Amino acid sequence: MSELQRQTTEKEVPLGLFRVSGEKKVPTVDMNQVVGTKDILFLCLDTLRYDAAAEEEAAGGTPVLNRYGPWEKCQAPGNFTWPSHHAMFAGFLPCRYDAKHVADRELLFFPRSIGLGNRVPEGAYGFSGSTIMEGLEKDGYDTWCVGGVAFFDKRSEIGKVFPGYFQKSYWNPSFACPVRESTKNQVDFLLKKIDSADSEKKIFLYLNVDAIHYPNAFYLEGAKEDSYESHKAALRYVDQELGRLFEGWKTQRGGAFVICCSDHGTCYGEDGCQFHGINHPIVNTIPYKHFFI
Repeated sequence: MSELQRQTTEKEVPLGLFRVSGEKKVPTVDMNQVVGTKDILFLCLDTLRYDAAAEEEAAGGTPVLNRYGPWEKCQAPGNFTWPSHHAMFAGFLPCRYDAKHVADRELLFFPRSIGLGNRVPEGAYGFSGSTIMEGLEKDGYDTWCVGGVAFFDKRSEIGKVFPGYFQKSYWNPSFACPVRESTKNQVDFLLKKIDSADSEKKIFLYLNVDAIHYPNAFYLEGAKEDSYESHKAALRYVDQELGRLFEGWKTQRGGAFVICCSDHGTCYGEDGCQFHGINHPIVNTIPYKHFFI
C-alpha cells in the first residue's frame, strides 16, 4: 500500500509541515502521488491572523477546520494579497515560522526552471511553466479560480491578472467583501459547478475566501467597526461554510487534497498599526495546514 493510499483510508488526515526522522526532514505528503489521483483545493482565508486562528481552534470555535489537525504557525509570503499570491501561485507557500534556512521549508510544488540546481525537492511536484496552475494543466487538470477580494474581481486590469492564470475563473458581486453572505454564496456556486463537472477530469480549485477581510464588523452582533473580535467572528462563520464545501466535495467528487492558509494577517491598532500592506509581526504571521478530505 502506498503512503497516499494509507493516508486516505482514514476519514480525516491532518498533516504537519514536516515529520522529522533523525536529522532528516521527511515530507508529510508526496505530491507526486497526489497529482493525477486527487482533486486539489487551495483555500486562501484572506487576511486571517495566526493568533485569531489559534484562539478559535483552542476555544472550539472552528470545529470543521479543527478536524484536520492544528494550525501551523507560518511566515506569510508577503504583506498583502498581491505579493503573497504571486509567490504562492509560483509554488512558494507559507514558510515555517521558525525556519532558519530555505531548506527548512516543505515545498509541495517546485518550479523546475529555477533554484536548487533545478533539482526537485523530495516529495514536491516539479512543474514546468510560470505557475502551479500552468504545470497542472499540462498534467491534465482543469484549473478553477473563484474570486473574492478586488484582485480577483476582473472589473479592472489589475483584477484580471490572477484570474487569467486559470482555465476557468469566476466572480460576481455576491462574492465581494462587503457582502455578509459572501462565503455562503461562493460555496453555493461551487457545489452547483462540481455537480455538473466532468468526473473523469481532476480539478485544481483556488478559492479566495474574503469574509475575514475588512469589512467584518457585521459578523459580531452590535459591532460598529471592525476589530479583532469581529475578525474571529468572521472566521467562525467561514468555518461553517467550509464544512458544507468539504461534505459536498466528498459526496460529489470523492475527496481531495486541501491546502488551507492565509496570505497575510492584519492589524487592529497594535503598535499604532492598522490593517495590512505593512511589515508588522501580526501581518507577517499566518496559519497554515494541509490535509486530505
